[in-house]
Order: sequence, then C-alpha cells, then structure tokens
Amino acid sequence: MPYLNSWFCLFLENYVYARPVPPPRKREKPMQVLCVGFPRCGTESLQHALLKLGYDHTYHGWDIIFEEPNYTPQWVELCRKKWFGPLNGECSITAAEFDAVIGHAVAVSDAAGSIFAADLIAAYPEAKVVLNQRKDIDEWHHSVTHTIARANSHWSLWILSRLSPDCFWSWECFVNFMWPGLFRAIDGNIQTGVMRNGKWAYREHNNMVRGLVPKERLLEWVPEDGWKPLCEFLDKPVPDEPFPHANAAAGWQGKEAAIAKKFALQAVQTLVGLTTLTVGAGAIYYRYRR
Repeated sequence: MPYLNSWFCLFLENYVYARPVPPPRKREKPMQVLCVGFPRCGTESLQHALLKLGYDHTYHGWDIIFEEPNYTPQWVELCRKKWFGPLNGECSITAAEFDAVIGHAVAVSDAAGSIFAADLIAAYPEAKVVLNQRKDIDEWHHSVTHTIARANSHWSLWILSRLSPDCFWSWECFVNFMWPGLFRAIDGNIQTGVMRNGKWAYREHNNMVRGLVPKERLLEWVPEDGWKPLCEFLDKPVPDEPFPHANAAAGWQGKEAAIAKKFALQAVQTLVGLTTLTVGAGAIYYRYRR
C-alpha cells in the first residue's frame, strides 16, 4: 500500500488520468440514516428498502462507479486522507467534505458506510445508525470470498484500467484503496486479506460501531429481520409488500458485466484515438521524409 502515496501514483492520478472536477454537491436535507455494516450484509437490499421508505437518495457503493457526474476521484482523495493523513495522529473527515460527494443523499449503505463508518458517525451525529450484519459469519465470509475478494484477480479489468479513465479510477478507488483498507490487506492482495483477516476485521468493525453509537441511536439488523425492526427504529409504517432481497451472487455478476461493458466501450474509444494518432503521425513522418 505505500505505493498508493508515491509520486508515481500521484502522477497517474493528477496528470495521466486526470479529469475535470465535478461541482461539489450541497446538502439540502439532513443525513438521516447510516448503514455501516460490511459489504455482503444486505447492503443493496437496505438501499432498496430505504428508498421505499422515502429516503431519497440512499447512496450505495455501486453509485461510486455508475453515477454521473462521477465523483470516484473525490472518494480516492477521502481514502488517501483517511489512511495517509497528517502526521500529527489526527485525521478527521468533516461533514462538509462528505457533503461534497454525498450531499444529495439522506442515507448511506455499503462501501462508503462501512469504510468510513467512524468518520460518518462523527460527521453526522444526529443520523440513526444501522449495523447490518449476517446471522452466520461463515456464510458471510463465503459470500465475500467469492465476490469482493476476487477483485484484484480480474486481469481483464486491470488492462482496461490502463485504457479507460473511468476504469482506472474505479480500480484505484476499490481495488487499491477501499477493499485493502477495509480488510487490512497491507500487501494490496484483497483475496488473501479477506481469507486471513476477514472474520476478525468484521467482528472488530462491529464492536467499534457498538462502542461509538448510543444504544437508542443504533439498530443491529440482519436481512432475515425484514421490515418490522427497521420500520420501528425509523418510525415508519411497514410497507405492504415483501422486503426486497437484492444483490445475490447472480446480481453481483450482473453488475460486474455492466461495469466491464461500460469500461470496454471507453477502452475501444481510447484505442481508436491512439491508432488514429499513430497512423497520422506515421503519415506525416513518411511525407516529410520523402
């Protein structure tokens, strides 16, 4: 992980793959719900449920990749501040800094919620906190091992990250910063990080949240609990429909396919541009050489 704060990494971010900075978002409604449990703990189901309960917008990790305008570089900045912050031992991310990327959201789930759990809890002290978990830690570990843990073994995506700026930033954000940081993969290998550290990191995270949030502001929830405890906690009526169950393994694979398609199209455009430039330069060189 030291590479992530090297001059070469910063050169790639600030020059090779730099892109226009989108306008900072502004908070118009207070942050109301922070779902801070680990990924693969019903995070997308919670997003759908909160949207149904009127929490619009509920921000999910997929938003980091798919939303337009895209704020992935700003998430990388927040990650770098969290793990490579000032040398005085104090690193706090303010509500204003979070609002610049999620100011349009009144609830958060998945990647941002878990990775920045302590920071979000401190930044939004009035928000209610949901610690979403799984009943069986072994089932959770199996799930995360066959999804997130495979991230940096996708060599096709790594190649695309050299040709697609959007893919570069998504790779930088999730594969280089977020998942290694969450699973204490200090060598950058997410797979071995999850396999070795996943369970204790999960337990340590949950205990941290319990220590940070007063009991009256905290709901410990598993997907099997469904609507009732969530609605009671949020003072909302229970919807007359089944609780949403999203992002099973098949859903995850579908999202991965959509990501790959998006990045591949951009890579083709890059290759066409580079080919055109190379052919043009060759033609000019041949013409003047004669």
